[in-house]
Amino acid sequence: MIYKRSSELFTAAKEVIPGGVNSPVRAFSAVGGEPIFMKEAKGAYLYDEDGNKYIDYINSWGPLILGHAFEPVVNAVVEKAKKGTSFGTPTQIETTIAELAVSMVPNIEKIRMVNSGTEATMSAVRLARGFKNRDKIIKFAGCYHGHSDSFLIQAGSGAVTFGTPNSPGVTKGTAKDTLLATFNDLENVKQLLESNKGEVACIILEPVAGNMGCIPPKKGFLEGLRQLCDEHEVLLIFDEVMTGFRLAKGGAQEVYGVNADIVCFGKVIGGGLPVGAFAARNEIMDYLAPVGPVYQAGTLSGNPLAMAAGLAMLKELNADHGIYSRLEEKTAYLHQGLSKVLKQNNVVHTINRQGSMISVHFAEDEVKDFASAAKGNNDSFKKFFHGLLEEGIYIAPSAFETWFITDALTYDDLDATIAAVAKVSKEL
Repeated sequence: MIYKRSSELFTAAKEVIPGGVNSPVRAFSAVGGEPIFMKEAKGAYLYDEDGNKYIDYINSWGPLILGHAFEPVVNAVVEKAKKGTSFGTPTQIETTIAELAVSMVPNIEKIRMVNSGTEATMSAVRLARGFKNRDKIIKFAGCYHGHSDSFLIQAGSGAVTFGTPNSPGVTKGTAKDTLLATFNDLENVKQLLESNKGEVACIILEPVAGNMGCIPPKKGFLEGLRQLCDEHEVLLIFDEVMTGFRLAKGGAQEVYGVNADIVCFGKVIGGGLPVGAFAARNEIMDYLAPVGPVYQAGTLSGNPLAMAAGLAMLKELNADHGIYSRLEEKTAYLHQGLSKVLKQNNVVHTINRQGSMISVHFAEDEVKDFASAAKGNNDSFKKFFHGLLEEGIYIAPSAFETWFITDALTYDDLDATIAAVAKVSKEL
């Protein structure tokens, strides 16, 4: 493929935007080469500035569960924009989408809209700390919760080791209150809690990890976390920015039958526009200003355009009773096809899947946490990524990101993807 226009645009962007991108992963740093500038998208496809077409497995990092430029969402945004884009006052549509979200998700009674997943997780942790009057939190190595200071912590070693900042600008004081645990390791979490009795406000995790590739929880892991939280009077926070409304109407809580104390949303709830939210039972949510002491605010939170897009998306998902089974069937079909051709070409790999999330790890052993994900062959992934790009298949430019399946994908698209993987994997 020819990327002349994209290359010119990237050169221009680097003059006025740090690194030429407004989010680091877009820069292709992990895979080499220059990023591709997209011009438009429709359904399951992206079209770049050079006229190339791609089958898309990023889907704006998850929210476009029904495909790009989904007509009911586009129409809702256009009609709402004609009446004003933001007022800085309450609007009825905020209540309407809140009522729908609360009706779809188990174990929540109130929801607060924000503008991003980072805002949602950051605010949820602040709320947990204020509600419990404790400072420390437990997060898991490899789970990404946005770029708030508390989350930019790398793993320590041992059960009582404090995290250390892995980004300049994050203070050691912030880092000392973040404890690092190993995903899918209950004993590790238990040790952390016992070593910090009465000091931990919350445990936060992606119930299905999507930022070290797709890594589902092992049987009993989420249930065990719920039990440990109850025993130590700690709040359990599910970061469902990726999984909320994607794995099921009620997200991971519904799929696994485990209730979190606070749930964070993003992606799907905005229908592709910048939206996040966090939700909990009344007792916890009423600890927020203006009725409670924990302050959280946002001038554009609940803005009409984002609410219109999100409401249109949630209405479609709530009304379409076959959407989640179709997504799961397509993902299973892709899994089976990818596994077959990779095995035929003797490529060492592991494929993880949950619902409409899937990832290929170039690792021999089971991928169950960040350490095992990090053992994957990154050189193989780089060749794989660029090979698929040349075949018109667009996956995330990082070995540590899940693929997202959209209902707009046809089985012909899936077959084309499998055929492309068969061709590319011969060179790995």
